[in-house]
Amino acid sequence: MTAAFSPNSSARAARADSPWIRHWNGGSASRLTLVCLPHAGGSAGFYRPWAALLPPEVELVGIQYPGREDRFDDPASADMGELATALADAVLPLLDRPYALFGHSMGSAVAWELAHELGRRGAPGPRRLFASGRAAPGTAVTGQLHRQDDDVLCAELARLGGTSREVLDDPGLRALVLTAVRHDYRIIETHRPAEGPPLSCPIHVLTGDTDPELGEERSRDRAGGWAGLTTARTEVRVFPGDHFYLTPRRREVVATVLRRLDPSLATDGRRTWPSTP
Repeated sequence: MTAAFSPNSSARAARADSPWIRHWNGGSASRLTLVCLPHAGGSAGFYRPWAALLPPEVELVGIQYPGREDRFDDPASADMGELATALADAVLPLLDRPYALFGHSMGSAVAWELAHELGRRGAPGPRRLFASGRAAPGTAVTGQLHRQDDDVLCAELARLGGTSREVLDDPGLRALVLTAVRHDYRIIETHRPAEGPPLSCPIHVLTGDTDPELGEERSRDRAGGWAGLTTARTEVRVFPGDHFYLTPRRREVVATVLRRLDPSLATDGRRTWPSTP
C-alpha cells in the first residue's frame, strides 16, 4: 500500500537535484505552483519565457523529458506508464502548495496520466488541468509515425509548425530533434489509457483555430472529449493560430491561465512581472 502523502520543506528543497525539474522563478511569495509539460520533441525550455509573465505568487516548473538537450544520454521512458511514474516521483516534493498542470499536445495526455498517478499515491489533485492542442486521451487520433523514416517525421513537424526549417535542414540538429520526437511519438502513439475514475478538477481546453490536431471545430465536440474526463466543469478557449498558437499568443495564454487559477492574479496581457533570470 502506498504511504500517505506528506510533503515537507526539505523534500521541496531537494527538487533542484531532479533531472526532470526546471525552475525559473518562485520564492517565499509563491503560493501556487504551475507544472508545465512539453509537446513531443519539446523541452522544458519551451515554457521558460512564461516566467517573465507570471507574478511572484506563481512558481513556474518546467518538466524535462529524457532524451533531449542536457538529458540526451538519459534512457527514454518505455511507455506512458513509466513516464507518469517517474514524473510523479519528481513532482511529489512540490505539492506542499496548490498546483495546476499545463500540458501542450503530448504534454496534455502526460498531465492527465500524471494527475491520476498522483491520486493513486494519495497526493492532492491539481486545482486545474490545462489541456492544450490535443484531443482527450482515448479519443485523439494516433498513428505509427514513430515507425516511419526521418523524411516522414520531418514532414509531420512541418505540418504542425513549431520547428524551424533551418533546424530540419541541418543534419546534426535534425538528428537530435528527430531522436527526441521519435521517442515521444512512440509513447503517445502506443498510449492506451486505462479505465479509471474521472478527475475532480476543472479542465480548460486551449487550442488554435487552425490547429490540425484539435482546432475550433473539433473542440466543440464535448471539448475535444475532455468533458468526459472530469466531474467538474470543462471549458474551451480558442486562440488565433495553428498547433503552436501559444508561442505568438504567449501573453494571452498566460493571462488566461492566471485568470482561471485565481482572478486576483490576472494581468491584462501586457504587464511584465519581475522574475528570476
